[in-house]
Amino acid sequence: MRSLLRRVLRAPVTARTWCEYGYALVAVVFAAPAFVLALLAAVASVATLVMVGLPVLIGVLLVARGTVRWFRLPARWILGWDWPAPPPLPRGRGPARFVVTVLADTVAWRALLYAFVKLPLNAAAAYLGGVLLVVGTLFLTYPLWWFVEPLRPGLLDATGWSGTLVPAIEGAIAVLVFPWLVRALVGLDRLLVRALLAPTGDRERIAALESSRSVLTADAAGTLRRVERDLHDGTQARLVSLGVTLSRIARRVDDPTLADLVVSAQATVSDALAELREIVRRIHPPALDAGLATALETLAARSAVPVSLSVSLPEPPSDATATAVYFATAELLTNVARHASATRARVEVCADGGRLRLVVRDDGRGGAAPGRGAGSGSGSGLAGLVRRARALDGSMAIDSPVGGPTVVTMTLRKD
Repeated sequence: MRSLLRRVLRAPVTARTWCEYGYALVAVVFAAPAFVLALLAAVASVATLVMVGLPVLIGVLLVARGTVRWFRLPARWILGWDWPAPPPLPRGRGPARFVVTVLADTVAWRALLYAFVKLPLNAAAAYLGGVLLVVGTLFLTYPLWWFVEPLRPGLLDATGWSGTLVPAIEGAIAVLVFPWLVRALVGLDRLLVRALLAPTGDRERIAALESSRSVLTADAAGTLRRVERDLHDGTQARLVSLGVTLSRIARRVDDPTLADLVVSAQATVSDALAELREIVRRIHPPALDAGLATALETLAARSAVPVSLSVSLPEPPSDATATAVYFATAELLTNVARHASATRARVEVCADGGRLRLVVRDDGRGGAAPGRGAGSGSGSGLAGLVRRARALDGSMAIDSPVGGPTVVTMTLRKD
């Protein structure tokens, strides 16, 4: 009982109370423009019924996604609340799919609902809390005012000093209620954040799995790089040294039979070196050490079909993504040369939000699809590229009508 009484009496002066009340005041400023956005969405939704407000509604929904980060600013600064940013909006191919994707975006609609409720909630916390605090403090100090001569006439001395005790008690109650009212309203705000802005349990598990997959992919890429360096600097160097030693032995051997054995051993070492270099190249192409753009230029220069290349990346992608793009481009250009009967091809690599997009076009005969060996890729090759894209949280789309042209688009995460 004493601990409860102590908590009630100390609540008005605790740091938590003033942080939460400060949050309510600041949040009103942040909530006002978002509330206007929610009203605009409501008007646009009604107008969409006659197709007038559809462009406005789409724009509002796109902006609403940003309010998840906007509302997170005061919550993080003042109260230490935090929640993940929403995942990127999936990119639908074509205007119609893009419109459907935006209209079906639950993240934006939940953010709009939160924006609609947040302003009244935080305004109530700020206003009612301020009224209780200010009026309660004034009433609580009534007994002291009675001793101030200019204030004594009037209501203060109508019943004498004892008459100031009742307002003082009421003021004390108001001051004691102030922190609990603010905590209740801010606590309700927190529940709304968890329900509308923060990801659900399933989403959190998916985010954790995606994060773990990214870490594992990066670790796997790093391990392959180390294996590549060990093979290049260790095993390959020893095979070269063995080949040199065999050459020296061959010059000093007079027995023809023994000389033939040495020559055969030299040939075996040469074949092993060639196979090892091919394995090293497949693990991590040396051209990637100079950057993805340089590596793709090397592929384009080696292609049997003339290739035009366009690379537009503001920052380099992760090693795993760069390696995947390199091998995908190599596979697609090889299939263009073997199966497409094309006269030219074009490779484009660009950033698309938080993702990287690879587009390979050719003017061949078309008909490419996973499971068939026509057009820009053999069936097994394209199926392997689809699996590689999915492993990196990406996707691959193939547009290859019979007669061509063929366009293969791969989208991957940059990090």
